[in-house]
Amino acid sequence: MVTLFDTLSETILNVVLEPFSFTFMQQAFVIVLLVAIPTALLSCFLVLKGWSLMGDAISHSVLPGVIMAYVLAIPYVIGAFVAGMFCALATGFIKDNSRLKEDTVMGVVFSGMFGLGLVLMTKIETGVHLDHILFGDVLGVTWHDVLEVGIIAFLVVAFMLIKGKDLLVFVFDHQHAKAIGLSTTALHYGLLSLLSLTIVCALKAVGMILVIAMLIAPGAIAFLLTSKFQNMLLVALLISLLTSFFGIYLSFYLDSAPAPTIIMLLSITFILVFIYSSYQAKITASKYLHSDEVGELSCL
Repeated sequence: MVTLFDTLSETILNVVLEPFSFTFMQQAFVIVLLVAIPTALLSCFLVLKGWSLMGDAISHSVLPGVIMAYVLAIPYVIGAFVAGMFCALATGFIKDNSRLKEDTVMGVVFSGMFGLGLVLMTKIETGVHLDHILFGDVLGVTWHDVLEVGIIAFLVVAFMLIKGKDLLVFVFDHQHAKAIGLSTTALHYGLLSLLSLTIVCALKAVGMILVIAMLIAPGAIAFLLTSKFQNMLLVALLISLLTSFFGIYLSFYLDSAPAPTIIMLLSITFILVFIYSSYQAKITASKYLHSDEVGELSCL
């Protein structure tokens, strides 16, 4: 005999599991989780290296590459990667051959390339909604797109596993890395290549504008919570996976755009962690102050 409790439990279970019954939602869950892995790991290096603006620059500069790839009838991934690497190389060349600082050069280069991309986008008529490159189209991906993102994510993670220690030395102390015989030039452009590949793999899911949040927020949040790099990687990865999963999940019921929902969860998490870390810092400071006062009184 079916009881009211059984009926209610079944209804709740159906509601909870409803998003997983649609193919487009299954594809969305898989692709955002695949994107979350390399962006989270790379965000730790970017935060410690101070390259957050570089991620912003490359993410904006891929637009003309995507459009030209469409015109040439080649995979947009190739065009995006070439454009991203051109931005990185141009930034390095101008910086090395002028008195301008790197952040100034990046601002000029990426804004120029982004402007070029917007002009091309308005002049070239296509049957493809290029706005999806800007803001992502995670609900419109196919299993082929998921496979493509999975391959790129695997390459990025594999490189980090193989060269992770060298990258860590390069990020923390450039001069020490050079002194012990590491090729700092190769590591520099290797990190830039990883950044470009990661941005390319995130285009379908969150778009070039919102990907910067996924490349900065997880590492920034983890940096506030831990002082050990290994723990920082794990915390950033966990935060990125959870916010990506629940961002897609909540967007189904809120009828909101998935990518901005993910970014909002990341932002809320950052605010909460910032408040918590600030509170903990005040408690620690007050304890030290109290112990100093006790020490002075005991001396008296």
